[in-house]
Amino acid sequence: MQAIEILERLVGFPSVVGTPNREIVAWIRHYLQSHGAVVTELPGPEGDRSNLFATIGPKGEPGYILSGHMDVVPAAEGGWTSDPFRLRAEADRLYGRGATDMKGFLAAALAAVPALAETPLRRPIHLAFSYDEEAGCRGVPHMIARLPELCATPLGAIIGEPSGMRAIRAHKGKAAARLTVKGRSGHSSRPDQGLNAIHAITDVLTCARAEAERLTRGPYEPVFEPPYSSLQVGTLKGGQAVNIIPDTCEAEFEARAICGVDPITLLAPLRAAAEGLSQLGFQVEWRELSAYPALSLAADAPLATLLRELTGLEPLAAVSYGTEAGLFQRAGIDAIICGPGDIGRAHKPDEFILAGELLACQAMIEALGRRCA
Repeated sequence: MQAIEILERLVGFPSVVGTPNREIVAWIRHYLQSHGAVVTELPGPEGDRSNLFATIGPKGEPGYILSGHMDVVPAAEGGWTSDPFRLRAEADRLYGRGATDMKGFLAAALAAVPALAETPLRRPIHLAFSYDEEAGCRGVPHMIARLPELCATPLGAIIGEPSGMRAIRAHKGKAAARLTVKGRSGHSSRPDQGLNAIHAITDVLTCARAEAERLTRGPYEPVFEPPYSSLQVGTLKGGQAVNIIPDTCEAEFEARAICGVDPITLLAPLRAAAEGLSQLGFQVEWRELSAYPALSLAADAPLATLLRELTGLEPLAAVSYGTEAGLFQRAGIDAIICGPGDIGRAHKPDEFILAGELLACQAMIEALGRRCA
């Protein structure tokens, strides 16, 4: 099958983040097995979704991982001019949810599989396809934990997020958390008889604003925009009516951390402020939603040199968005980002990828196979 045909099949699976993914997993598994790959399905703790890990070549030798996620963000927003889960071709553009982020990379990798299978590989190439990346990289840690039994320690991992086929060496880490504060409802004319959850949570919001301002003063890492870690309040929900004391308020917080900073620690002052509300009679629940570390690969790392030679382009120092790459690096595997498409097209109506971008990615992967022969 050609890359465009494969992309058409993949886009047709509405594998929205946080939902079961059995159908897309089954199709990819069958395709890979039909070309002789050794495929392992790795169910996650949710019970209704899985990661996939496949090997082409000698399992016991160190090789390279091609990593991508099978899930996509929802497509319920207005502005689509066609069915988001049915690939539409218009000249060189291929429209559909996930076309760029990142089923395009999966399609290119799968299209390269027949050529890889015919190549006498001395080093293996592995395909690591994960679930729920869009929810904060929730699926891939379960797969990374199983790698020692699945393959020899890899020489590197190429994460195929959309980068215009130019390798990227670094990105920030991220952590997100949800705070729920529960007080006591009542009539607004008797505030002395209730516990106003919105009033209470303002202490934490004030802390968040102060921390966000503090982070702008450094430490700095000039390769990023902005060059410092950041923090924000992303959502705020509470109250039923203006004359009812609100008994519940919920806020979600996000931190983005430069390399060398644990993003979870950036949220610690907020958590401390939240837990202090329990002394005032409020029930407090702090739930970590997601977390992944930053990526930082040296410019002279062998993996960076390899991608420079495969693409013919000097790798970029850093990008602002995050990926699964930091998790591979934390596990002791060098990682780099390189994939087809443009991140600016992702997460919006009429997401698209260019047919030429698919072919360029497939050619890079096949060239990697020849390096491993």
